[in-house]
Amino acid sequence: MNRAQHIVAATAAALAAALFTADASAACKECGTVVDLKKIEKEGEASGAGAVIGGIAGGVLGHQIGSGRGNTAATVAGAAGGAYAGHQIEKNRNKTVTYQVVVKMENGHTRYFDYKEPTSFHMGDKVRIVDHKLAHR
Repeated sequence: MNRAQHIVAATAAALAAALFTADASAACKECGTVVDLKKIEKEGEASGAGAVIGGIAGGVLGHQIGSGRGNTAATVAGAAGGAYAGHQIEKNRNKTVTYQVVVKMENGHTRYFDYKEPTSFHMGDKVRIVDHKLAHR
């Protein structure tokens, strides 16, 4: 093989390698690695209904105690305690938990996927996005 043929062969090999590398990196635009798992708890909001119901129930229970001024004080204390307890119970009932999977994509971007239930993903898992959902690779 003469010098010109070596140059042509080397150029062709370099061009083929560059094209293959570009195709290989472009082959998986939707691939990445799980880099973080988060459990996000959001405190629920209360409408006031829990406080009202709790206040009524607490007032009724407090009214059952004592007589005269003691009865009045017990009714007021029961109503206040019941209102507070009802408010807290309503907030807890409305609490939401989100399980977030953080994925570092091969293109360098970070994507976040939220789930209502714990997932089977672990840190370091290789994943792919299929129909806007995460799947193991």
